[in-house]
Amino acid sequence: MRHRAKARLFVEDDLGDGLTVGLAAAQAHYLQHVMRLGSGDMIALFNGRDGEWHARIDGFGRGWCSLVVEVQTRPQGTEPDIWLLFAPIKRARLDFLVQKAVELGASMLQPVMTHHTDVKRVNVERLRANVAEAAEQCERTTLPVVGEAQPLSTVLADWPAARRILLCAEAGPAQPIHHVLTADAASGSQADWAILTGPEGGFASSELDALGKLPFVTPVSLGPRILRAETAALSALVCWQSVLGDWHADRV
Repeated sequence: MRHRAKARLFVEDDLGDGLTVGLAAAQAHYLQHVMRLGSGDMIALFNGRDGEWHARIDGFGRGWCSLVVEVQTRPQGTEPDIWLLFAPIKRARLDFLVQKAVELGASMLQPVMTHHTDVKRVNVERLRANVAEAAEQCERTTLPVVGEAQPLSTVLADWPAARRILLCAEAGPAQPIHHVLTADAASGSQADWAILTGPEGGFASSELDALGKLPFVTPVSLGPRILRAETAALSALVCWQSVLGDWHADRV
């Protein structure tokens, strides 16, 4: 049974046997004054590259903490290759969406600006901080890539043709998402997938027309009820994970 450390943090530093890691003020404050840890206590560290390591607190100073890396507890893992494209929403709900998408195993998060998107500016550094915090909590050893917000048309113009998009749209003809995913699972040659969800108010009809003409886009339905933007994105991730991702019994 893997020993459970008293805290778990994401760091940028390289991790390896005997290396020293210095924490900046915020993380040092968290360990010393929130978690009430002291010299000699063990915590877990990960950086998205070198797996997870146990490190011992060597000491605290004014606004810093020093740790000595001792032993690797888990090798670097991988996540299912599922991308999430989403229209940004207001701050608190966007934080929630990003945190839960990390917990649900998304490998890439791409904000896309659509015709009905109300949010004019996306703080990508805030999104990345939410990603790191969520990865600490859910014990991922990876962090999803977070892209800069771009117009939907720009993202689609450079889209890799081999990756298919599940378009979660409230209007127009669409197949139930479960039917699309189970058909892909049964094909024996699973596609690379991305999920695309729109803003509050949905996609503009011109956007739906343009998306419908792309050969790699499949419109899907998430059921009979109108879902909020964050609910739609997370529901689609759950569906994908349960059929094609690492929730599936054959893949656990």
